[in-house]
Amino acid sequence: MKSPHLSAEGLFHSYPAPNGGRVVALNSVSFNLGRGQTLGIIGASGAGKSTLVRLLLGLERPESGRILIEGADLNEKTAAQKHQLRRKLQAVFQDPRSSLNPHLSLRSIVEEPLLARGRITRRERHKRVEGTLVAVGLDPSIQLRKVDALSGGERQRVAIARALITQPEILILDEPVSALDGPIRSQILSLLAQIQANLGLTVVLVSHDVRSTKKLADTLVVLYAGVCVESGPAGEVLSNPAHPYTKALLAAVPQTKIGWAIPESVVDADPEKTGCACRSWCPMATDQCLEPPQLERVASDHHIACWEKTGLPI
Repeated sequence: MKSPHLSAEGLFHSYPAPNGGRVVALNSVSFNLGRGQTLGIIGASGAGKSTLVRLLLGLERPESGRILIEGADLNEKTAAQKHQLRRKLQAVFQDPRSSLNPHLSLRSIVEEPLLARGRITRRERHKRVEGTLVAVGLDPSIQLRKVDALSGGERQRVAIARALITQPEILILDEPVSALDGPIRSQILSLLAQIQANLGLTVVLVSHDVRSTKKLADTLVVLYAGVCVESGPAGEVLSNPAHPYTKALLAAVPQTKIGWAIPESVVDADPEKTGCACRSWCPMATDQCLEPPQLERVASDHHIACWEKTGLPI
């Protein structure tokens, strides 16, 4: 049986708090992602999404838990082996203005990852840059321009081209369309879907926008206060949400109504750090919620962490 292309097992990570304690950013988060599939990670600000991205990209190391690429545990590899495995991953971030150097030409920006790897001629680099710009819907004639001469959608296409130039196997998309207007957002999502289909990429899409994940994701993981509260096939989770928080997230989408709202601060969701993180606002909370619930199956591959397994109707 083949190992998942990318997987996480029991990831735990925390940061120092102003009062001298620790703020838990991720608490026992796990997932399995098959080759060519898209995993959507959704949750409001402070849910732990950015921390998960940093761990996947190797920018930070989890305090406990494992990240595996094709079954290989990164923590058990030498520095050289770890470097080789991580070369399979590339990322596209939320704001291309902050992630693209405004002083470089677009050609220099896109070819920079190739230069870091070496062993490729200038002619081959330029040829690769032109082909990649075409693949993301840009005319190669713009490659001598600077970032500030482009629209927001064009800048994000450049960021995508830079991520694709080294021919990665896994693409991490961190809020890739949240800074874009509605029509441009839809264009970029369609482009990403087309690129994935053409290249067979494995994709992790991190977003607070349910509509974005709905267009791309095969499976979903819903994070709240660092905890996975629901996971399963995207169609099943979105059409039949079982956890109160998922229902609250979907309530923010047009044509969906619910009689209660998502809390403004996920970080402060559970000041006492005991029991279910949702219990301070959830209308279903009982004394049983003083104990943290575990992920349990509600249907096929659909799981939620909630003592009230049936959820609330929307």
